[in-house]
Amino acid sequence: MSPQKPSSTSFDQVRAAQIEYNNKRAKGYREQALKLYPWVCGRCTREFDRKNLSELTVHHVDHNHDNNPSDGSNWELLCIYCHDEEHTKFENLVRYGSTVDKEVKAATYNPFADLKAKMNNN
Repeated sequence: MSPQKPSSTSFDQVRAAQIEYNNKRAKGYREQALKLYPWVCGRCTREFDRKNLSELTVHHVDHNHDNNPSDGSNWELLCIYCHDEEHTKFENLVRYGSTVDKEVKAATYNPFADLKAKMNNN
C-alpha cells in the first residue's frame, strides 16, 4: 500500500481554513496588543523577541476579560511571571480585602503634651 497523494481540493480546503483561522486570530486582543505596544514587560521591563514572545501575556487592567477596547486602554503586556504576580495580588485583595487604610487619620498623640509640667515636677 502506497500513501495516497492528497488531492488539490483537500489542500485548498486546509489552506482556506488556515487563512480563516489566521484572520480570526489577527482580530484577537492579544494580536492587537502586540501591534500596539512594544514587546516589553510593563513591570520588570524584560524585552521580548519572536523566540520568546509566547512568554509575554496581555493583562486586562480591570481584570475583565470581556473588556477589550480596540485602543488597548484596558491592556498591558506582562511577562508570565509578572502576570502571575499581578493575579495573585488581585486574588489576595478579593479574598482578604485591602491592607491599606482608605482614610489616613490625623495623629492625635502629642508626646510633648504637659512637658513643662513634667519638667517642673522633677
